[in-house]
Amino acid sequence: MKDVAEVSLTPEILLRAYAIGIFPMAESADDPELHWIEPKQRGIIPLNSFHLSKRMARMLGDNPYRVVIDQDFDAVIAACAAPRAASSDTWINGQIRALYRALFDRGSCHTVEVRRRDNDALVGGLYGVSLGGAFFGESMFHIERDCSKLALVHLVARLKFGGYTLLDTQFVTDHLKQFGAIEISRTIYRMRLAAAQRLPADYARFPENASEEQVLAALQA
Repeated sequence: MKDVAEVSLTPEILLRAYAIGIFPMAESADDPELHWIEPKQRGIIPLNSFHLSKRMARMLGDNPYRVVIDQDFDAVIAACAAPRAASSDTWINGQIRALYRALFDRGSCHTVEVRRRDNDALVGGLYGVSLGGAFFGESMFHIERDCSKLALVHLVARLKFGGYTLLDTQFVTDHLKQFGAIEISRTIYRMRLAAAQRLPADYARFPENASEEQVLAALQA
Protein backbone atom coordinates (compact mmCIF):
# COMPACT_ATOMS: atom_id res chain seq x y z
CA MET A 1 0.00 0.00 0.00
CA LYS A 2 1.40 3.34 -1.03
CA ASP A 3 1.20 6.72 0.64
CA VAL A 4 -2.01 8.66 0.79
CA ALA A 5 -2.42 10.89 -2.25
CA GLU A 6 -1.80 14.53 -1.45
CA VAL A 7 -3.53 15.96 -4.51
CA SER A 8 -7.23 16.17 -5.16
CA LEU A 9 -8.28 13.27 -7.33
CA THR A 10 -10.14 13.88 -10.57
CA PRO A 11 -11.57 11.38 -13.07
CA GLU A 12 -8.71 12.25 -15.43
CA ILE A 13 -6.06 11.48 -12.80
CA LEU A 14 -7.87 8.27 -11.92
CA LEU A 15 -7.80 7.07 -15.53
CA ARG A 16 -4.11 7.93 -15.82
CA ALA A 17 -3.50 5.86 -12.70
CA TYR A 18 -5.29 2.87 -14.20
CA ALA A 19 -3.26 3.31 -17.37
CA ILE A 20 -0.03 2.66 -15.44
CA GLY A 21 -1.43 -0.13 -13.28
CA ILE A 22 -2.46 1.47 -9.98
CA PHE A 23 -5.85 2.00 -8.38
CA PRO A 24 -7.23 3.65 -5.22
CA MET A 25 -8.88 2.12 -2.16
CA ALA A 26 -10.04 3.46 1.19
CA GLU A 27 -9.48 1.73 4.52
CA SER A 28 -13.20 1.94 5.29
CA ALA A 29 -16.38 3.73 4.31
CA ASP A 30 -15.61 6.44 6.90
CA ASP A 31 -11.99 6.91 5.85
CA PRO A 32 -11.74 10.30 4.09
CA GLU A 33 -8.45 9.39 2.41
CA LEU A 34 -7.56 7.13 -0.50
CA HIS A 35 -4.46 4.97 -0.86
CA TRP A 36 -2.80 3.96 -4.13
CA ILE A 37 -2.47 0.20 -4.62
CA GLU A 38 -0.18 -1.67 -7.01
CA PRO A 39 0.00 -5.38 -6.10
CA LYS A 40 3.24 -7.24 -6.77
CA GLN A 41 1.11 -10.13 -8.00
CA ARG A 42 -1.88 -9.00 -10.04
CA GLY A 43 -5.11 -10.95 -10.33
CA ILE A 44 -6.59 -11.46 -13.78
CA ILE A 45 -9.11 -13.78 -15.41
CA PRO A 46 -7.69 -14.88 -18.79
CA LEU A 47 -10.61 -14.38 -21.15
CA ASN A 48 -9.70 -17.28 -23.41
CA SER A 49 -9.59 -19.77 -20.54
CA PHE A 50 -12.60 -18.58 -18.55
CA HIS A 51 -14.16 -21.53 -16.73
CA LEU A 52 -17.92 -21.86 -16.99
CA SER A 53 -19.21 -24.45 -14.54
CA LYS A 54 -22.03 -26.82 -15.45
CA ARG A 55 -24.17 -25.15 -12.80
CA MET A 56 -23.69 -21.71 -14.30
CA ALA A 57 -24.18 -23.02 -17.83
CA ARG A 58 -27.54 -24.43 -16.75
CA MET A 59 -28.41 -21.16 -15.03
CA LEU A 60 -27.92 -19.24 -18.28
CA GLY A 61 -30.94 -20.98 -19.75
CA ASP A 62 -33.12 -21.46 -16.70
CA ASN A 63 -33.42 -18.43 -14.47
CA PRO A 64 -35.93 -15.70 -13.58
CA TYR A 65 -33.48 -12.90 -14.41
CA ARG A 66 -32.55 -10.51 -17.17
CA VAL A 67 -29.06 -9.04 -17.47
CA VAL A 68 -28.60 -5.43 -18.56
CA ILE A 69 -25.83 -2.83 -18.47
CA ASP A 70 -25.40 0.74 -17.28
CA GLN A 71 -28.95 1.32 -16.06
CA ASP A 72 -28.38 2.32 -12.42
CA PHE A 73 -24.77 2.87 -11.43
CA ASP A 74 -25.66 4.42 -8.08
CA ALA A 75 -27.67 1.38 -7.02
CA VAL A 76 -24.90 -0.99 -8.07
CA ILE A 77 -22.10 0.77 -6.19
CA ALA A 78 -24.35 1.18 -3.15
CA ALA A 79 -25.02 -2.55 -3.14
CA CYS A 80 -21.30 -3.28 -3.55
CA ALA A 81 -20.56 -1.02 -0.55
CA ALA A 82 -23.26 -2.54 1.65
CA PRO A 83 -22.13 -4.61 4.69
CA ARG A 84 -21.48 -8.27 3.90
CA ALA A 85 -22.18 -11.23 6.12
CA ALA A 86 -18.49 -11.76 6.84
CA SER A 87 -17.64 -8.12 7.41
CA SER A 88 -19.38 -4.85 8.16
CA ASP A 89 -16.61 -2.81 6.55
CA THR A 90 -16.03 -1.69 2.97
CA TRP A 91 -13.25 0.01 1.02
CA ILE A 92 -15.81 2.07 -0.93
CA ASN A 93 -16.04 5.51 0.67
CA GLY A 94 -17.85 8.64 -0.44
CA GLN A 95 -14.95 9.89 -2.55
CA ILE A 96 -14.79 6.61 -4.46
CA ARG A 97 -18.52 6.75 -5.12
CA ALA A 98 -18.21 10.28 -6.51
CA LEU A 99 -15.14 9.54 -8.63
CA TYR A 100 -16.52 6.41 -10.23
CA ARG A 101 -19.87 8.07 -10.78
CA ALA A 102 -17.98 10.75 -12.72
CA LEU A 103 -16.23 8.05 -14.74
CA PHE A 104 -19.61 6.44 -15.40
CA ASP A 105 -21.02 9.76 -16.63
CA ARG A 106 -18.18 10.08 -19.14
CA GLY A 107 -18.52 6.46 -20.35
CA SER A 108 -15.36 5.06 -18.74
CA CYS A 109 -17.08 3.05 -16.01
CA HIS A 110 -19.74 0.40 -16.60
CA THR A 111 -22.09 -1.93 -14.80
CA VAL A 112 -23.54 -5.37 -15.36
CA GLU A 113 -26.90 -5.62 -13.59
CA VAL A 114 -28.93 -8.73 -12.83
CA ARG A 115 -32.62 -7.94 -12.42
CA ARG A 116 -35.66 -10.05 -11.72
CA ARG A 117 -37.98 -10.35 -14.69
CA ASP A 118 -41.11 -10.17 -12.54
CA ASN A 119 -40.46 -6.89 -10.69
CA ASP A 120 -37.16 -5.51 -12.08
CA ALA A 121 -35.50 -5.73 -8.64
CA LEU A 122 -31.70 -5.45 -8.72
CA VAL A 123 -30.42 -8.73 -7.24
CA GLY A 124 -26.82 -8.88 -8.38
CA GLY A 125 -24.18 -7.13 -10.40
CA LEU A 126 -20.77 -5.56 -10.71
CA TYR A 127 -19.02 -2.43 -11.91
CA GLY A 128 -15.63 -1.66 -13.36
CA VAL A 129 -13.48 0.67 -15.43
CA SER A 130 -12.90 0.36 -19.17
CA LEU A 131 -9.72 1.60 -20.85
CA GLY A 132 -9.13 0.50 -24.43
CA GLY A 133 -9.22 -3.29 -24.42
CA ALA A 134 -8.68 -3.56 -20.66
CA PHE A 135 -11.48 -3.88 -18.13
CA PHE A 136 -10.77 -3.41 -14.43
CA GLY A 137 -13.33 -5.22 -12.29
CA GLU A 138 -13.89 -3.21 -9.12
CA SER A 139 -16.57 -4.92 -7.05
CA MET A 140 -19.54 -7.26 -7.32
CA PHE A 141 -22.50 -8.20 -5.16
CA HIS A 142 -25.40 -10.58 -4.96
CA ILE A 143 -28.72 -10.46 -3.13
CA GLU A 144 -30.02 -13.69 -4.62
CA ARG A 145 -27.88 -16.79 -4.95
CA ASP A 146 -25.36 -16.92 -7.81
CA CYS A 147 -26.41 -13.55 -9.24
CA SER A 148 -22.92 -12.05 -8.94
CA LYS A 149 -21.63 -15.13 -10.80
CA LEU A 150 -24.25 -14.63 -13.48
CA ALA A 151 -23.12 -11.00 -13.85
CA LEU A 152 -19.49 -12.12 -14.22
CA VAL A 153 -20.38 -14.70 -16.88
CA HIS A 154 -22.20 -12.04 -18.88
CA LEU A 155 -19.31 -9.63 -18.38
CA VAL A 156 -16.79 -12.07 -19.83
CA ALA A 157 -19.06 -12.77 -22.82
CA ARG A 158 -19.44 -9.01 -23.36
CA LEU A 159 -15.69 -8.39 -23.11
CA LYS A 160 -14.79 -11.17 -25.53
CA PHE A 161 -17.44 -10.06 -28.02
CA GLY A 162 -16.34 -6.44 -27.69
CA GLY A 163 -12.66 -7.09 -28.42
CA TYR A 164 -11.17 -6.84 -24.93
CA THR A 165 -8.05 -8.83 -24.05
CA LEU A 166 -7.52 -8.08 -20.34
CA LEU A 167 -9.87 -8.59 -17.38
CA ASP A 168 -8.14 -7.28 -14.26
CA THR A 169 -9.52 -8.54 -10.94
CA GLN A 170 -6.80 -6.78 -8.89
CA PHE A 171 -6.53 -9.72 -6.49
CA VAL A 172 -7.35 -13.43 -6.64
CA THR A 173 -9.93 -14.86 -4.26
CA ASP A 174 -11.30 -18.37 -3.85
CA HIS A 175 -14.51 -17.09 -5.40
CA LEU A 176 -12.67 -15.94 -8.54
CA LYS A 177 -10.45 -19.02 -8.79
CA GLN A 178 -13.46 -21.11 -9.80
CA PHE A 179 -13.68 -19.01 -12.97
CA GLY A 180 -10.00 -19.42 -13.80
CA ALA A 181 -8.48 -16.39 -12.08
CA ILE A 182 -4.69 -16.44 -11.81
CA GLU A 183 -1.90 -14.21 -10.54
CA ILE A 184 0.74 -12.72 -12.81
CA SER A 185 3.77 -10.63 -11.94
CA ARG A 186 3.66 -6.86 -11.98
CA THR A 187 6.04 -6.81 -14.94
CA ILE A 188 3.93 -9.14 -17.07
CA TYR A 189 0.77 -7.30 -16.05
CA ARG A 190 2.19 -3.96 -17.18
CA MET A 191 3.09 -5.44 -20.57
CA ARG A 192 -0.40 -6.86 -21.05
CA LEU A 193 -2.00 -3.64 -19.87
CA ALA A 194 0.01 -1.53 -22.30
CA ALA A 195 -0.97 -3.78 -25.20
CA ALA A 196 -4.65 -3.91 -24.21
CA GLN A 197 -4.99 -0.13 -23.95
CA ARG A 198 -4.17 0.28 -27.62
CA LEU A 199 -7.16 -1.78 -28.74
CA PRO A 200 -10.45 -0.22 -29.92
CA ALA A 201 -12.72 -2.36 -27.74
CA ASP A 202 -16.46 -1.69 -27.48
CA TYR A 203 -18.29 -2.50 -24.23
CA ALA A 204 -21.72 -1.82 -25.77
CA ARG A 205 -21.26 -4.08 -28.80
CA PHE A 206 -22.74 -7.16 -27.11
CA PRO A 207 -26.56 -7.08 -26.96
CA GLU A 208 -28.42 -6.49 -23.71
CA ASN A 209 -30.71 -9.30 -22.59
CA ALA A 210 -28.52 -11.67 -24.59
CA SER A 211 -29.87 -15.18 -25.01
CA GLU A 212 -28.21 -18.30 -23.63
CA GLU A 213 -27.00 -19.11 -27.14
CA GLN A 214 -25.46 -15.66 -27.60
CA VAL A 215 -23.63 -15.80 -24.27
CA LEU A 216 -22.27 -19.29 -24.90
CA ALA A 217 -21.20 -18.38 -28.44
CA ALA A 218 -19.29 -15.34 -27.16
CA LEU A 219 -17.61 -17.35 -24.41
CA GLN A 220 -16.52 -20.05 -26.84
CA ALA A 221 -15.23 -17.68 -29.53
